[in-house]
Amino acid sequence: MDCENEKEIETLRVLLAHWIEHNRSHEENFRSWAEKSRRLGKMEASEMIEKAADALKTAGEFLFEAKKLI
Repeated sequence: MDCENEKEIETLRVLLAHWIEHNRSHEENFRSWAEKSRRLGKMEASEMIEKAADALKTAGEFLFEAKKLI
């Protein structure tokens, strides 16, 4: 493997780790706001925010699996 490919692979490793943590942070924030929305009586909005949090969790799981393959 040439030097350029090695650099890109290392960049990909770093990016995947960053994206995983970034998504985890957003997921936690979404869940917090879903709870606040629920307390405010905005049940449908809360459900949508929870779905978004679930989607981020799933995305993070896919990214984690991708990182293991690098």
